[in-house]
Amino acid sequence: MIPELGQIFLVAALASALFQFLGGISPLLNKIENIETFIDRVTTFQTISLVICFALLTTSFLQDDFSVLYVASNSNTALPIGYKFAAVWGGHEGSLLLWVLILSLWTLLLSKDKALKSSPDLRIQSLSILGLISLGFLIFILYTSNPFERLFPIPLQGRGLNPLLQDPALVIHPPTLYAGYVGLAVPFSLAVSSLLTVNNHQWAKHARSWTILSWMFLTGGIALGSWWAYYELGWGGWWFWDPVENASLMPWFIATALMHSLIVTEKRELFNGFSTLLAITAFSLSLLGTFLVRSGVLISVHSFASDPQRGLFILVLLAFFSGSALMIYSVKQKKNKQEKLHPLSRESLLLLNNVFLCASAGLVLIGTIYPLILEMLDLGKISVGPPYFNFVILFPFIPLLISIGVAVFSNWSHDSKNLIKKVSPIILGAIVLSLLFPLIYGWASLLTLVGVLLALWTILTGVSPLIKNQFSINKSMTYMPMMLGHIGLGLMILGITVTSSYGITFDDSMGIEQSSTVGDYEFRLTEIGKRNGPNYLAQYATIEISKDGEYIETVYPEKRVYDSSTMGMTEAGIEANLFRDLFIAIGEDIGGGSWSMHLQYKPLLRLIWYGPIVMMMGGLIRVFLSKRTIGSSQ
Repeated sequence: MIPELGQIFLVAALASALFQFLGGISPLLNKIENIETFIDRVTTFQTISLVICFALLTTSFLQDDFSVLYVASNSNTALPIGYKFAAVWGGHEGSLLLWVLILSLWTLLLSKDKALKSSPDLRIQSLSILGLISLGFLIFILYTSNPFERLFPIPLQGRGLNPLLQDPALVIHPPTLYAGYVGLAVPFSLAVSSLLTVNNHQWAKHARSWTILSWMFLTGGIALGSWWAYYELGWGGWWFWDPVENASLMPWFIATALMHSLIVTEKRELFNGFSTLLAITAFSLSLLGTFLVRSGVLISVHSFASDPQRGLFILVLLAFFSGSALMIYSVKQKKNKQEKLHPLSRESLLLLNNVFLCASAGLVLIGTIYPLILEMLDLGKISVGPPYFNFVILFPFIPLLISIGVAVFSNWSHDSKNLIKKVSPIILGAIVLSLLFPLIYGWASLLTLVGVLLALWTILTGVSPLIKNQFSINKSMTYMPMMLGHIGLGLMILGITVTSSYGITFDDSMGIEQSSTVGDYEFRLTEIGKRNGPNYLAQYATIEISKDGEYIETVYPEKRVYDSSTMGMTEAGIEANLFRDLFIAIGEDIGGGSWSMHLQYKPLLRLIWYGPIVMMMGGLIRVFLSKRTIGSSQ
């Protein structure tokens, strides 16, 4: 009965999305009274219907209802209850239901935005466009990816959840990342609605907070995925330029550019066309990311729910929404007003930053889809890996970090006076601090020194407004979002540079009471044992870590084999503090009582994840300040 109810509410959600879309079209043809109330109600009904659908599917998992094909394919009776919740979005069908549920929640929140009610035409059209997006995905779910499809005969046991997904970080990573992906539909809808209605810069003031919220979720989702890859895969790496990682990074670059472009559009009424194009591109890349993750056209360790045939439907949706938006843009977009930009004004520097961010997204896009294009043209198969990405990303990012710092000291509308005088102390401070790193860790390379210098430059320029306005709470709060954003970025770049240049990786074999040394740290194997988990058997090692004969910590890396899979899973043993990570993963039994071990020393690794947290705090403060009367400087 539960699956049938789920089907009914899916159809109800589809009907609501249809009425939501048509309600927005009708005012273009003739005025209808109370149309706003009508759209608000169908938007609310759609959200309620999808919440009920999701709750019903979750109930089927909790009840081990293997008469539902999706449940039988992604769960079993031995699966811990927490991961039964994660299994709801662990496969293709459930992940798409989560996608459209999150879209409905964003739509509902937009409909409750009091500021947007001052622009009724813009509001109606944006909700209508979001309804059309929901309609497309609900049709897709009902006809190709129905999570409530029945299975006969009913199996006694399900296949279980992919072992890679049985991890706390993966419980919250997909919903967080999806919230970022899907949230970019809101500035997209506002941008296209502006072209169809008011056709001016007014949409920017409404879109800015929504863009920041989406960017925050996207930042958090990417950081969680990076953290999971570090400790779960057993390789000790935090980023592999995997196609799925790239699929989330590309819209992040464009969303970051959009946030900055909207500042100029809102404040100076410039770059309206550029901001509109960025909003369209950001959501288009989110759809492209959904296609890459769900279609299976690119091989990825992160692809848990792929289907090439159904992925083609997502590609059709991408072509329809992006193509239609670009056609409207080409017909409706007005020319920006002509105004001379001073080279070192804040407008010019923000534009320059956005060019570098777009270039970064473009280079990642080329490296991601180039192998796919070659294969489609039957020109062979190639793999584009870290050497390409690590090299090409330097070209836009080095000047980007320089420009970010200079922009802090710039003024609106005109060149800043005494700019060299203002930045000289920061440059000197960054140089002095950067020279400490070769003294602490040793000389690595000139590129490492440049990376550290630019990271410290970004951090110090971020801190400088706080020092300048330390006696003014209002001004300090006004600059706080920008400060935290730049400081967080600098911390992340510093962590990436130092851990990449000074990290040590060592593979060794160890027997009981044998030791291996990595840097100044000694790892001693004291025990190999077995233990039973709720749905897996684990082989664990007991490793004592010491430095200069002084005991530090004991860690317990594991190698797990799950009941539903013959594939071994690694659970690393990690001892960490702010300044370094000590990582060990147990490998294979090589005989004679010895085991292979993967050992790592990673200095300042944690900054890679602390940085995004700081950036997200800045975004949260900006959204809070947008509801207040405090000034709206960047």
